[in-house]
Amino acid sequence: MKALAWISCVLLGVAMLYVATNFPDWGDPNSPASLHLSPHYIEQAIPETSVPNIVSALLADYRGYDTMFETAVVFTAAMACFFILRVLGCEVSGQQLYRHLETGILIRSARRINLPLGSSFKRVESVSQRYDFITAKVCRLMIPFLQIFGLYVIAHGHHSPGGGFQGGVILGSAWILLAISHDLQSACDRYAERKMFVFVATGVLIYAGTGVLAMLYGGNFLDYSFLGPLFGLDPVASRSFGIFVVEVGVGFTVMATMILLYNFLASAGRCDEGL
Repeated sequence: MKALAWISCVLLGVAMLYVATNFPDWGDPNSPASLHLSPHYIEQAIPETSVPNIVSALLADYRGYDTMFETAVVFTAAMACFFILRVLGCEVSGQQLYRHLETGILIRSARRINLPLGSSFKRVESVSQRYDFITAKVCRLMIPFLQIFGLYVIAHGHHSPGGGFQGGVILGSAWILLAISHDLQSACDRYAERKMFVFVATGVLIYAGTGVLAMLYGGNFLDYSFLGPLFGLDPVASRSFGIFVVEVGVGFTVMATMILLYNFLASAGRCDEGL
């Protein structure tokens, strides 16, 4: 099997090198892309899609197939990491540790205690876990603003620099900041693993489903202009809104994938104790 894998990789590499020799030279002004595609995108992106950000129009509309499969690759990466890294069957159980925030005294409990809001105790994952009051509070104040900014980057990505990939990364980073400044379990209490898998799959379904809806309305796959009757917009505006919808799907998948990867890597697949 290993020999077969090597042979397949070598043959694929040779085929790619052979095909690459037939490509136009880098930056060739007479290449088809420079003569036909680029001028069309630059001159017609706004009249055809009503999207000022040409990059978003190109990625989510003109070459929407490519971006959809990029999102599917992110989904596949999340699932592959789950099957490779996740240690199944391990649950947070047994002795629970609680630290008194003012004195640092550690208390052990045989069962999990639901601490009331404002409690002077905090559940910790291990005896060696450090807790910095100032760091935790500052991060807690910053996280809502990071999340709002991430949502803005997704929602406004087709009118300004941004989009689903960038916004998803910001949202995922906000969650990782919470896990680092507090602990992994506190973060997982707010973002359960199952919900993250739902987000990962939902993002791909939103993207592909938008394409299928376009076909149901008589257009081609991912031709958002045919979704005008559904959105209540003219064909040009519906292309702009269709780009926004697929960017939301991309944001879901990227955010959830980042969170899952952090969970698996930081806890060696057990999701019981973070960094």
